[in-house]
Parts: sequence; structure tokens; C-alpha cells
Amino acid sequence: MTNRTLTRPLAVVTGASNGIGYELAKQFAQNGFDLLVTATGPSINEAAQTFEAIGAHVETVQADLANYNGVETLYHQIQATGRPVDAIAINAGVGMGGEFAHETDLQDELNLINLNVVSSVHLAKRVVKDMVDQGKGRILFTSSIAALMPGPFEAVYAASKAFIQSFAEAIRNELKDTGVTVTSMMPGPTDTNFFHRAGMDDTKAGSDKKDDPAEVAKQGFEALMEGKDAVIAGSPKTKLQGNVSKVLPDTANAEIHRKLSEPGSGNK
Repeated sequence: MTNRTLTRPLAVVTGASNGIGYELAKQFAQNGFDLLVTATGPSINEAAQTFEAIGAHVETVQADLANYNGVETLYHQIQATGRPVDAIAINAGVGMGGEFAHETDLQDELNLINLNVVSSVHLAKRVVKDMVDQGKGRILFTSSIAALMPGPFEAVYAASKAFIQSFAEAIRNELKDTGVTVTSMMPGPTDTNFFHRAGMDDTKAGSDKKDDPAEVAKQGFEALMEGKDAVIAGSPKTKLQGNVSKVLPDTANAEIHRKLSEPGSGNK
């Protein structure tokens, strides 16, 4: 192990091959971190070249975090570095749009829960203990402003983010005297392939102008480094939408969300 790797902090980023995760990894690289990055497919190796060009030493792991062995594979690779994890962005996730009763597929929904919820808990379980034992660390969960409201036509996705939001806030409180901080990042609609993969191109949320993932990631990274509990990341419009939803009743929030996510709403 070189002196360089002994002195530079190490960050782990999941879902780092594109979108917000890719931009988060760039933020870490630009701010003096080495990286261990993961995604499901080989595109993570192409992304790693970008991070290395910025100056980071990068290790990659191809793993499907929606299954137990995928998370264990990632954690074993973390251990194999022989280095403490200074920061981790638990970011990997997937969305899904459609009417729950007839349009969405159960297996896809269970996979969403496995990736968005189960893998986040699993990975946190492994890493948090190590961070507490070393007396320091920073954890960033990618939540969503969808965590603040019921999500008609994204029912399982919004519920998965509400879980992450509650989980992050709870363990943050547990860890308050340990030197380990927990930050929740809540983006709004962001210009990634999220809506296309979720089958939501014809929705208002999918067709409207979206936030820049680089801006979202920068705000999330800065909140993490400042040790903040949560940040609504993105444009002023997104911040306003998130803050308004905190004070409205769930029935009103559900109607607002419906106008954005109902199939065909992008054509109205």
C-alpha cells in the first residue's frame, strides 16, 4: 500500500455508473478521495476511467445489490482494500411507474424493494459497525422528495424512499455521539435515465424540465461533508416543492403527486 493511499480518504459509492451516483463519485474524486464504486454492469469500468482522470485511485465492483450475495460481494471488496471507509454514498436504486392494481409487475416491485430498501439496510449494517469502531465516518443515503408524500402511480417506489428517509433519520440519532454522521439527500425529478427505466416517459414528471444531476450531487456532497441531517437537493423549484409537501396533509400531497406521475399526464 502506497503512502498516497494511506493519506487519502476512501469513499464507496453504489450505483455509480450513471446519473446521481456517477456525479457523486466525481464529487468525491474532485475533493481528494479515492473510490470504490459499484454498479450492476460493465459500464462501471468506463465510469472509473473518468474518476481516475480526475485524480482518484479507483477500484470497481460489478454486483447486483438487489440480492444478498451482491451486497456481501461488495462488502468483502471493501474489506479487501484494508482501508477504513471514510464516506459511503448508499445511492443505488430504481423506480417504477404505473397503476398498482393492473399495470405494474409484482416481481419488478419486489426487486425494487430488494434494491432500494433491503440492500440499503444490509450494506449499512455492515459498514456502520466498522465506522463506529473506528470512531468516524460519513454516510449519505439517496432518498427523494417522494419520501415526503404518498406517490400514486409510484406507490412502491415512494414508499421505499419513505423507508430510507425514516431509517436514515433514526440511525443518525443513534449515532450522534459516535463520530459517525448520517445525511439524507432528497432530489426531485432529475435529468437521468430514471424516468425512462421506470416506464414514465409519458408522465408530466417524466416529460417536464428536470434538475441537473451534477448540481444535485454537489449539494448532497456538501451536506454530507457539513454533517447535515438532510438536504432537499436540486433547483429552487424542487426545494420549494419539498418544503411545501412537509406542511400539506397526505391527501393533498397524494393529489399533487398524481398530477405528476399519472400515465399520460405528460400529454395533457
